[in-house]
Amino acid sequence: MDSKGFFLKFWDKEAAATRKVIERIPEGSNYRPDPRSRTAREIAWLIAREETVLADGLEKGQLEWVEVPAPPTMKEVLATYDRGHNEATRKLHARDATRWDARVPFMMGGQAVMNETAYDNAWGFLLDMIHHRGQLSTYLRPMGAKVPQIYGPSADEPMSRIG
Repeated sequence: MDSKGFFLKFWDKEAAATRKVIERIPEGSNYRPDPRSRTAREIAWLIAREETVLADGLEKGQLEWVEVPAPPTMKEVLATYDRGHNEATRKLHARDATRWDARVPFMMGGQAVMNETAYDNAWGFLLDMIHHRGQLSTYLRPMGAKVPQIYGPSADEPMSRIG
């Protein structure tokens, strides 16, 4: 399996768990564990934005982070995540495997903060999204929601059967 195929295997696998966590965020919740923390809706939006920035940036040859305010409802965040994830996945699958080794600068505020390969950027973004999904999973119970299975059963959701 080439590096593109290896990455996409995990991209596709992690997406299902990420969506399950995002869809469990209760509408109207402004929960945050600390005043300096983001709300669950803001973190879900960050994940949605990361997917779009990654796919668009790899396509353009430059990743550029621009802050975009989160939509006011979880329904809108989830719908945007679904559309964005489908489009990002299409773009990532369409990317020529030979272009995964090309350097793609990552820009913030007009300054290059990294200049890694497309492959390294993709893994960095995916791992950051998994990290934020983990944050969200710890927000769910205090918000009155149930934690879904991610890599195995949760106290709220027993292991589902395979097959």
